[in-house]
Amino acid sequence: MPPASDRDPTLTFTPGSPYGPCSDGFPLCRSLVCDSKRGMEMNATTNRERRLAFLGYGACFVAGCLWGTGFYFGRLALNEMSVGHMVLYRFLFACLGMLPVALVHRREFRFTTGELRLLLWCAFLGVPIQFLLQFQGLVRTTVSHASLMVGAMPVLLAAAAALFAPKGSKEERLDLFGWLALSASTVGAALIVLGGSRETAALGGPTLTGDLMILASLVTSLAWILLSKKLMQTHSPLVVTAYTILSGTAMLAVWVLGPQLLAPLTHAVVQPLPFAHVSLTAWVALAISGLFCTATTTLLWNWGIHHVPASRAGVFLNIEPALGSWLGVKMLGEHLGPFAWAGGSLILAAAVALTTHAHEPDPAIILE
Repeated sequence: MPPASDRDPTLTFTPGSPYGPCSDGFPLCRSLVCDSKRGMEMNATTNRERRLAFLGYGACFVAGCLWGTGFYFGRLALNEMSVGHMVLYRFLFACLGMLPVALVHRREFRFTTGELRLLLWCAFLGVPIQFLLQFQGLVRTTVSHASLMVGAMPVLLAAAAALFAPKGSKEERLDLFGWLALSASTVGAALIVLGGSRETAALGGPTLTGDLMILASLVTSLAWILLSKKLMQTHSPLVVTAYTILSGTAMLAVWVLGPQLLAPLTHAVVQPLPFAHVSLTAWVALAISGLFCTATTTLLWNWGIHHVPASRAGVFLNIEPALGSWLGVKMLGEHLGPFAWAGGSLILAAAVALTTHAHEPDPAIILE
């Protein structure tokens, strides 16, 4: 410690410090300490953002893998029941997984009238409309064809996110490269549809009607994704997902069971709900479809796009057409014609090129 004669009487000293003066006596020292604290806080925030981004992309990856098996398990169940009954059973199993989530987070169910209306629209589009269209299309086409059509989803998602992003927002912008990818994906979808038009449903091959119904379900799915993301700006992804599936399943039950309940009044011939004669294989396929391909995937996807841009997370949707078409060819013995191979390759190439296109990682974009 400096001798007492050399110390400034206006400064204070703390016993035990190497040179005596405390930080309050030295503005420079205090500034360095503050800067150090700010730096540590910024580093902690950056690390947290990176960790959440990594987990977000990981959630989208797992969701893409599980979604890739959806058409395969759906086809197994469709061998023994109608589309409406299959989709209803699938979502009843999904509700078994979602009901505990809804109960645990029931206190967070605080939606305004406008948000509740948006949630119901999201449920209507995302459950009965999307899935009935999708599997009615699957009945009229093949698993491999339907899976390749789904490959257009990442490009559609990026284009829609760019078109409907808030004015001045850079989060979901799509440049010239992106629009070229969209054009290539559109040409690929057209090639698949043209290839399907050469077959007939009687031969068990892909048809134009089936492929167009799959395409229509993609547009509906696109609306569901964007509406869900809007709701998740103010509400937890778990809450939005759980109540969307529960309310959507209620709408689906009315849609499917309504004619059967009204049959005594309308005297219409309605197919009863299958149960006793359904095989174990079909029940297992329905359980996997509901619990894993619907409930788990929706939870993971909604959580993932809450922490990463939807247009960039779309790369993981490429897993679905690749895995789905492979399952169709290898497990179900389906055949892809030259138009399907060319169109599918074009769709996948456009989707991968778009979603891996170099961009600057902005923390404000990664973490909302």
